[in-house]
Amino acid sequence: MIDFMREVEQHTDSPILRAETLSTIQVNVGLRCNLECRHCHLGSSPRRQEEMDWSTMEKIVDLVESTGCQMVDLTGGAPELNPHLKRFIRALRARDVQVQVRTNLTILLEPKLVGMAAFFRDHQVGLVASMPCYLEENVDSQRGMGTFAESVAAIQLLNRMGYGVEESLPLNLVYNPGGPSLPPPQSKLEEDYKRALKQRYDIAFSSLHTITNIPIGRFRADLRRDGREDDYWMLLHQSFNPATLGGLMCRNQISIGWDGTLYDCDFNLALNLPIQSGDQTCLDLCDPLQLGTRPVVTGNHCFACTSGNGSSCGGALVE
Repeated sequence: MIDFMREVEQHTDSPILRAETLSTIQVNVGLRCNLECRHCHLGSSPRRQEEMDWSTMEKIVDLVESTGCQMVDLTGGAPELNPHLKRFIRALRARDVQVQVRTNLTILLEPKLVGMAAFFRDHQVGLVASMPCYLEENVDSQRGMGTFAESVAAIQLLNRMGYGVEESLPLNLVYNPGGPSLPPPQSKLEEDYKRALKQRYDIAFSSLHTITNIPIGRFRADLRRDGREDDYWMLLHQSFNPATLGGLMCRNQISIGWDGTLYDCDFNLALNLPIQSGDQTCLDLCDPLQLGTRPVVTGNHCFACTSGNGSSCGGALVE
């Protein structure tokens, strides 16, 4: 297989992929989750105990202020399970920082989390929700039996609060393929999602983000078990699209793990590949001024983000 950076160099004449700015800080507040999805690259589950503490969150608030970053993207696991989440969000919103939470939807129906959806609404928190298909059998096969029905119920709850209806309360859904294939065109799939979900369940959402499955974690284990890993790597390499390079999420954001380690993206976090720029790997020692121009740590898994229409935490990179 061709090395990712050798492929990039052919199109950019540079042996280094470098960040260009820092507009988003993504924070993984813990790996505990109420679900155990087949495609999860982080291996999150109800058995995981890793969790960000409040002192680390305070340091992130300081980092946000020092960099002038205006968006914090909270993820997990199920971020709602971190006991400090509300305090963290209040601290960020008090500084007029935009906050979005990546939710699996079903967690919002847990009895111990009654009121979390209302808290998000009251603090104008944007939501990005996993919904890998608009067909029940496909969602349940990826995320567990009954997950689709609970997800629909959660979206109906959010719609009643204004999410996905009012512009100030965005509810974006996330699609990822059920197997070793690339996502279809995002705009067309969004039309299909909106039509199907409205007709069948009378629910609405703001936009759809298509994300390519990265061949790491549980998804890679499935590929190996089924004897399809080599074919998938070949598909990703053959679908490489140089037009995606300018919009790669690693060029305008960093990802911070639950223990305060800094990464170029959530997938590098899963692979334990911290950023490589002096002492930048440590939240305590990083130089905020250097984060926006750092060299990006890459690997062949980066072919997933650069294949076809591209992939990022915000969806497709090109149309």
